[in-house]
Amino acid sequence: MKYILVLGDGMADLVVPGGKTPLEAANKPNIDALACSGRLGLVKTIPDGFSPGSDTANLSVLGYSPKKYYTGRSPLEAVSLGIDLGDGDLAFRANLVTLSEDEPFENKTMVDYSAGEISSAEAKELIAAVDEKLGGGAFKFYAGKSYRHIMVAKNGIEGGILTPPHDISGQKITNYLPKGVYREEFLRLYAEANAVLENHPINEARRRRGLNPANCIWLWGEGRQPKLDSFWEKYGKRGAMISAVDLLKGIGRAAGMTVLEVEGATGTLDTNFSGKAEAALSALNDHDFVYIHIEAPDECGHHGDFFGKTKAIEKIDSEIVAKIVKSLSGRGEDFSLLILPDHTTPIQRMTHGSEAVPYLMWSSKQKLGSFPRYDEITAASSGVFVDAGELLPAFFALV
Repeated sequence: MKYILVLGDGMADLVVPGGKTPLEAANKPNIDALACSGRLGLVKTIPDGFSPGSDTANLSVLGYSPKKYYTGRSPLEAVSLGIDLGDGDLAFRANLVTLSEDEPFENKTMVDYSAGEISSAEAKELIAAVDEKLGGGAFKFYAGKSYRHIMVAKNGIEGGILTPPHDISGQKITNYLPKGVYREEFLRLYAEANAVLENHPINEARRRRGLNPANCIWLWGEGRQPKLDSFWEKYGKRGAMISAVDLLKGIGRAAGMTVLEVEGATGTLDTNFSGKAEAALSALNDHDFVYIHIEAPDECGHHGDFFGKTKAIEKIDSEIVAKIVKSLSGRGEDFSLLILPDHTTPIQRMTHGSEAVPYLMWSSKQKLGSFPRYDEITAASSGVFVDAGELLPAFFALV
């Protein structure tokens, strides 16, 4: 038996009176066909007391309780980038962001938490400029992908109060500037990074092309080196991780899974959906389990893009789920699918939510249930509620 988990990041939404969620609106015949003989329910992926994020939610879905294993978001991304965190080191996510340009710094607005989803090549040069000016001594900057980067504080002290930039899109940053430990140091880093980046040639060129400049950094998600139990020892399954984002790659590497690179995987709506399906099918030749993470619905949710989020779901259906079902069925392979989001990213809020999310579990060997479609409303109507995200034991019991 082969097991495939398809996770549409932030795919779930809230029901709007008189309207539909993106999952309801999407044309997804392949996923809905699975629901006709599948098991639906709601699952709580965000434990009480934890902020809703892809870090805690994906750990939960993989069966690593955040209450036991979570040490912060950024160290998981650091693992993916090959950054060697010492016992005393503290990692932070360093977003490249777009702040408004005319006001005094403390009165600026968070125009774009992703600096227009800046390219990795442009971002690498900008982070190098920041590190040259601000790195050394206590702080060191490392380039990641697109707007997502890492800063490490040597012998760092925990206790910062730091707000994710995607939580304050369109808002003044005044009330969300760093507090607690490192308050003064981080405010200095922000101001100096803004001075370095504002008129950098890359940003001047972006403005000429009508693109948002990456004119500042924004620090959040502090944490120390993670220690996850081996996925193989936990489940007795050879697992592979497919994702465009460093967070998921870091979780996979920390769990001893095989982390696969897919050409053209961007983490946005233009990602290589088909390539991810092909990589999964190839991995199943010598792995028991593949985790396919698709970031695009979440990115669209953060931008309040209903139609983009709907399109991302339709591409997951047509270019990933359809391809996997057709190929494995053609091989005569017994397999099971688990389809779910990690958390909600409601279009109206443009940030993550802690609401329970709908899941669909399906097996080629047995009928698990009967539902007309897969969406939030239908999953809720099942009456099934799982109060923790650890679905994999039940999933792997489908033999």
